[in-house]
Formats: sequence, structure tokens, C-alpha cells
Amino acid sequence: MLRLSNKQARRLWLHTNGIAQPQTGPADALQIIRDLGFVQIDTIRNVTRAHHHILWSRNPNYREKQLWPLLGKHRQIFEHFTHDASLIPMEFYPMWGRQFARMAVKMAKWYPNIDQTTKDDIFARIKAEGALSTHAFDTKIEGPREMWARPPHKKALDLMWYDGTLSTCFRENFTKFYNLTDRVVPDHLRSPKGSDTDQINWLCTAAMERLNFATQGEIQRFWEAMDAKETRRWTETQTHLIPVEIERADRTTYTAFAHPDIEHRLANSPDPTSRLHLLNPFDPAIRDRTRLVALFGFEYVNEMFVPAAKRRWGYYVYPLLERDRFVGRIELKADRSKSEMYVTGFWPEPGVKWSAARHKKLDTELTRFARLADLKHIDWQAQRA
Repeated sequence: MLRLSNKQARRLWLHTNGIAQPQTGPADALQIIRDLGFVQIDTIRNVTRAHHHILWSRNPNYREKQLWPLLGKHRQIFEHFTHDASLIPMEFYPMWGRQFARMAVKMAKWYPNIDQTTKDDIFARIKAEGALSTHAFDTKIEGPREMWARPPHKKALDLMWYDGTLSTCFRENFTKFYNLTDRVVPDHLRSPKGSDTDQINWLCTAAMERLNFATQGEIQRFWEAMDAKETRRWTETQTHLIPVEIERADRTTYTAFAHPDIEHRLANSPDPTSRLHLLNPFDPAIRDRTRLVALFGFEYVNEMFVPAAKRRWGYYVYPLLERDRFVGRIELKADRSKSEMYVTGFWPEPGVKWSAARHKKLDTELTRFARLADLKHIDWQAQRA
């Protein structure tokens, strides 16, 4: 059985994610999304929102204004749910039929009390008036105001968005506007392509292409569009995949699936640049926390929903990657009205010495990141190591 050392596995993974050697020249946001498969979007704008940060990490020339025209004007991407709300290349839409069906079943369980009349009324308004956001409706939350409570109109909009009846038409100041799907998605893409089995095959194949080597669980978690049994049945039929032994960061090994040309892919993966990368918590390179620990020995937990007193680090903490290892974590906040970015927390990884040269790399990366958000000044409020 072919064995990939931990260093080889890291190198191939970072190259596949477009981080090993960031692009130069004009940024092609659409091609980056195609290469990654999707880009998660998130409402929190600590400095810049996750989707902008992820694209910028692949090409530092990317700017925030380049993304949303791909959705609202050019119809080259659509928005739907992978593991979370994501932007997906529009040409993938015909393979997304099973995900609409899966999410419709799931959401019906989450929102069991939405009557058809509410949905029909909202659909009729959008049909007559055009794209509307949730702010166009005024139903009230029923029952206790819990964290994830939603008013009836928001639940109805969610149900029709998840099942594909409605689509995101555009976003304005990140507010989602809904429209009828046949007004958003080109006619030739709206019909599902092939059977359910065909779609599973496409999804798993596309996941493997972007993972290069993967366990069954990693294939399933890539899109979150099939369950464990469906993924297992797919792997059992893929006689062209080969088993490989992957060395973990702790020097133990595990068996994964790989393409027959895995050695060719590895040979064509350059060593990671010495640049220090400030990664977003939702970056696809680190999103699968199980894979992250296995390959890099780096434990990362999003603590946004952890009470402040129980956090080990901070509210919005960015991992710091240098070459092929994580060297620390940093917490940043921004005040765009003052054009300021604040360093509010800094945690070197155990055993990593922060020399003057490494600090200089960090300062360079922070300056680049501030430029993305059009911030002019960086204020260190945390203690440097």
C-alpha cells in the first residue's frame, strides 16, 4: 500500500486548497469557487465576512466588491446549503436536486407548524412584486423568544428556499432577497440531471477530486449532501480508487481512498510558500476539524457561541499558518468608521518560537488583511510573544 508521509499529505492538501502558492494577478473569484467547490458565507463581519476572507486567502488581489455581482447580476453562482449557507457554481445546480429534497424533509421537521396558506401567500407576493427580503413581511414570533426562534414568514421563506422553490436573487448589505427560482436559475439548469444515484456519484466524485485522499467520512462531510450509507455504497462501487496509508501529525497512520494518480498529483504539488497566512475560521482548508487534527495536529474550536468566561481563546480567532504548520492564533476586531483594526488577542502555539522575522511576517499579513477591509491603521492591544 502506498504511504504518504505527514509532510506529503499536508503539502498536497494545502496545494489543493489554493493556499500553498497564492495566486498573483487579477483575482478570478468564480474560478476560485469552482476550484474549491463552494465557499461558505457567514453574517459575522469581525473585520471582513468569511466569504471575502476565504477568496482573499487564495488571491490577495481579491476585493469585496467582486463577489456579489456573480450572484445578483451574472447568475454564475447560486446560494444554498452544504454544511452551511454557501455559494456554489451555477453549473452545479442540476446536481443539487437531491439536496433540495433532503433539506425539504429536514426543514419540515424543524418547522412542523407552518401551514400551506402562509407559504402560498408569500409565494403570491413575490410572484406579483418581485424579489423581497424577510423585512417585507411582519408576522411575529410565536411562543418564547429563544435564540433560534423565527416568525412564521421567516420559517415559510426558509422552507421554500431549502426545497428550491425560491432562490436567493441578490444580497444587499448582506440581506437576502428571495425570488422565484425560475427567475433566478437559467432554464437549462433547473431540471435535475440524472437519477439520485447519478447525483450521488457526481457529488462524491467532485468531493474526491478536491480532497485527493479521503476517508468515507471526509467524502460525506465535504458537501453534507448524502448520508453515511449512501457514501459507503458509493465507495464500495469505485473500483478505480486505491487504498493509501496516511501518516497523521502524531506519526500514527490511517487508511484512506485515493486516485490512482495520487503520486502524480503529489509530484505536481509545490512546497508551501514561507508566507504566513491568516486563515478564516470557516476556511475550507480547516473546516473539517477531524482532518485538521489528523494532518496538522492543530485543535481549533469556534468559540463564538461559548460563554466568554469559558473560552480558551476568544470570540473570533484566526489560525496562523506558516508553510505547512500552524504557529499561533490571533483575535482581531475592526472599527471601519475609524479605519482601525485592533489586535485583541495573540496566542503562539506551544513549542513555536516567535522570532523577529516571524513577527515581521505577521505584521506584513496583517497589513495585507487590513487593506482588504480598507483599514488604514493597526493597533496592537494584546501582548506580543
